[in-house]
Amino acid sequence: MNTPRGIILEIRAGTGGDEAALFAMDLYKMYSKFAQYQGWKQSVIDSSQTTIGGLKEIVLEIDGPEVYNSLKNEGGVHRVQRIPRTEKNGRVHTSTSSVAVLPKIEASEIKINPADLEIGTTRSSGPGGQNVNKVETAVRVVHKPTGIMILSQTQRSQSQNKEKAMEILRAKLYERQQEQQSSQIGQQRREQIKNAERSDKIRTYNFPQNRITDHRIGKSWHNLEEILDGKLDVIIKAFRKQS
Repeated sequence: MNTPRGIILEIRAGTGGDEAALFAMDLYKMYSKFAQYQGWKQSVIDSSQTTIGGLKEIVLEIDGPEVYNSLKNEGGVHRVQRIPRTEKNGRVHTSTSSVAVLPKIEASEIKINPADLEIGTTRSSGPGGQNVNKVETAVRVVHKPTGIMILSQTQRSQSQNKEKAMEILRAKLYERQQEQQSSQIGQQRREQIKNAERSDKIRTYNFPQNRITDHRIGKSWHNLEEILDGKLDVIIKAFRKQS
């Protein structure tokens, strides 16, 4: 595979209820702002929000030079320690959200048999303009041999949503192919998300101590708000020094 110019980024709330969903929103804003600073193109493919402004999950694509090399180490479980805004007694809560980073795969690199696909349409529940919710623009693609299901609903037409869904499907099939080819790679990828339990963490965001710690390289930074505002360069550079 050539170095991809784009990624599929998936963020999902893990352990911690509403606070986990709010943290998932924080992570989305962090990556979105970082992409803006880099001049990368980004678009939301699917998202599900909570009533208090959090995210149950969001799937987006980001395109641009060095996007995969920059963000490939972000995959895993991210843990937050802070006092939720709904906490009356001032207690620090621990919650998690998971991040998956999948390289976008060209159609020529993954062959998909059309007979293996079940494609359906529905009305979109996502953003995209007044007309989006009036017609069946959302596309659901099911890959029958693997059971992988993709929903794309933020584009303005069925054809655009189908194209985005197929991009995600290729990325997921490529990931599965890599797992089958190499047990080591498979173990690494399976461990990327796990079950989003508090102990399965790659990074901790500790608000009371204004500290972010990446547990894989054993390094901490004390500019938490700045990093959450999209200034991820310090972490990315630290990983590049390790490689």
